Amino acid sequence: MTDLLLSSGNKNKKREFNQILKSAGFNVIIPSDIGMDVGEIVEDADTFEGNAFKKADYLHKLVKVPVIADDSGLSVDALGGAPGIYSARYAGEFKDDEENINKLLTNLQGVKKEDRTAQFVCAICMIFPNGEKIETRGTVKGKIAFEKKGESGFGYDPIFLFNDDKTFAQMSAEEKNKISHRKIALEKLLEKLKEREI
Repeated sequence: MTDLLLSSGNKNKKREFNQILKSAGFNVIIPSDIGMDVGEIVEDADTFEGNAFKKADYLHKLVKVPVIADDSGLSVDALGGAPGIYSARYAGEFKDDEENINKLLTNLQGVKKEDRTAQFVCAICMIFPNGEKIETRGTVKGKIAFEKKGESGFGYDPIFLFNDDKTFAQMSAEEKNKISHRKIALEKLLEKLKEREI
């Protein structure tokens, strides 16, 4: 198994990455696993891909193992793609999920159900020690509910309706992880890794 350093402190994300990338021969670790404290990496690119690259490239310059990073967010059609890359700090730099949701619902007041289309986006960047780079993107389409539903998940999950059925927050982790934007992006990465014949 080859160690793959994930640019995140999120242990749930680490577990999700490991579940999918183990079959490609990778053991996903996070900086704290090897005593690294990287602080908060500035994400000031104007695309999801740009931010994922910044996070991966920052670690790539510090370590001699493959690194991986993702950047994700919600894009609402009626709001011209907002909150987009600003999803985590839509209501301010304090990154409060509740405030972000409230702002989004306020900005969608008066928008009919059929016009509340949206998509979750996940961009992934993987960089090998020699500088070789692989990038993928996963998207999942849905609609924005009129009110929060469900207790699971995080971020915008309570208002993101999949198939006009359940919000992501009403799904179990297993259900969500089968169809999520991150799962799709990681599956695409897996295909590219297989093509690379590591």
